[in-house]
Amino acid sequence: MKVAITSEGQTFDSMVDPRFGRAKWFLVVDTDTGEFESVDNTQNFNVAQGAGIQSAQNVANLGVEGVITGNVGPKAFRTLNAAEIKVFLCPEQITVQNAIVQLKAGKLQSVEQANVQGHWI
Repeated sequence: MKVAITSEGQTFDSMVDPRFGRAKWFLVVDTDTGEFESVDNTQNFNVAQGAGIQSAQNVANLGVEGVITGNVGPKAFRTLNAAEIKVFLCPEQITVQNAIVQLKAGKLQSVEQANVQGHWI
């Protein structure tokens, strides 16, 4: 499965960023092969509005099937859902590597709705 993981850095040792739209990085990982690329998200880090929607559109353009993040707002969730991208929430702050391990072990379940209101920072 190809997933985008919100990340505070560019490596598997980085912590999962609890924010979706304003995450610093997305690590796009093929969970079958372990191949990954880091995608800079700083263009959405300081925008006044629309960070979640724009980040969701950017992630959809990367061709992922899922997103792992700490939190997702309603507009970002709707955009991801429209692109048929599953959202997996990682409630505790762990490393990207640990998030991948939990996903593969079935410990992260996809959610059916946003878990925070818009403009969560």
